[in-house]
Amino acid sequence: MDRLSGLDASFLYLETPEQLMHVCAALVLDPTTMPGGYSFESMQRLIAERVADVPFFRRKIKRVPLRLDHPVWVDDEHFEVHRHVHRMALPAPGGYRELVELAGHLASQPLDRSRPLWQMYVIEGFEDDKVVVFSKMHHATVDGVSGANLISHLCSLEADAPPLALGGGGEIARRPGDLELVGRAVVSTLAKPVQVVKLLAPTSQLITRSVGRARSGTAMAAPFTAPRTSFNGTITGHRTIGYADMSLADVKAIKQATGTTVNDVVLTVAGGALRSYLQERGELPESTLTATVPVSVRDHSARAGGANKVSALFAKLGTDIADPVERLTMMSAANKHAKEHHQAISADTLQDWAQFAAPRTFGLAVRAYAGFRLADRHPVVHNLVISNVPGPPVPLYFAGARIDALYPLGPVFHGAGINITVMSHAGDINVGIMACRESMPDVDDLVDRFPTQLEELRRLTVG
Repeated sequence: MDRLSGLDASFLYLETPEQLMHVCAALVLDPTTMPGGYSFESMQRLIAERVADVPFFRRKIKRVPLRLDHPVWVDDEHFEVHRHVHRMALPAPGGYRELVELAGHLASQPLDRSRPLWQMYVIEGFEDDKVVVFSKMHHATVDGVSGANLISHLCSLEADAPPLALGGGGEIARRPGDLELVGRAVVSTLAKPVQVVKLLAPTSQLITRSVGRARSGTAMAAPFTAPRTSFNGTITGHRTIGYADMSLADVKAIKQATGTTVNDVVLTVAGGALRSYLQERGELPESTLTATVPVSVRDHSARAGGANKVSALFAKLGTDIADPVERLTMMSAANKHAKEHHQAISADTLQDWAQFAAPRTFGLAVRAYAGFRLADRHPVVHNLVISNVPGPPVPLYFAGARIDALYPLGPVFHGAGINITVMSHAGDINVGIMACRESMPDVDDLVDRFPTQLEELRRLTVG
């Protein structure tokens, strides 16, 4: 059986009508490059051909009776691509404002768990001649890296070339009966005490080492120490979206001039944008904001299964530092400590402990947490999530249409109502922000500050 890993399943358990756990992306396409010309029917047909032999796109979840264990993946025997690839059109004038309003609405809708957990909306009429594909994939099925790999099944290096990934990927396991699922769940439950004992020793050693790092000043930022802002509290199910572009060449020039990294520069720019945004509203805290930064452990994990191969570190964003260069210097030093601290943690720690997430208990706890609005009361764990995903260095073609931009959009959580994700693409850095509409209704005011902050940092470091 192809059972979901505990980490993958946790994203199902975390989901509520307010806390939606899908990962989105907006692909801006030039349809004039499609062989034979663009039509929705031809794009839908080509997508259908390319996903036909990729198990991910046609598998769905099957619950274990009484939720005794994590769900399993089974084949959707009634899979039809028209249930997943839909056609829409922007209202006039078909610009940025109309696109982000529609995208925010689509991002606010949960995925249907009775079907494979993905949707694509082909949106016509953007800037007169562009097409936008807005995709949604549940976080239980993908992380940043695996999501990009799945999109590669639909992309190619030339308009008429075969896709970068050519189908395959294994067969979906047979559909188990309820009695078998219950039996396996009982065996799995009985084995958990032994598994816990095996994890206790390395976990206690990890805690001891982390305390030592904290005392020496070489630990990553600590959770529950972030200041409260207007976007740190209980969220609703309404989403708002914004996007912007930055020059990858400028980021690399700053990196070279200062001896830092691309990630250092990106986080410094984000810190500057957030500082400016909050300061203009009279909401800037005296202490720095803290971000959770997802980290891929795919190259270091010893676990064969599971779609999500991620860990995370906490990073101070230097929003209490006015000077951009000083903020970058701080960020570089802090990130080195955070990386060393993170590397000292087993790549599979999060996955191993997530195996013990009890389906029914976990779901009830999440709903109680939201219902009692606990995110408004306890110390702030983190202010937001920031992801930096490396993308393709050259232009790609989606179903024959050239990708002009690719804006990634990650989920938001109770207590942290904003997610910033950046992805490099063909010489640009595409910035996507998703936020709870009630927590940050003016997301454009934040995302528009990214290019400005980058330019200021470039001027001060490169000239």
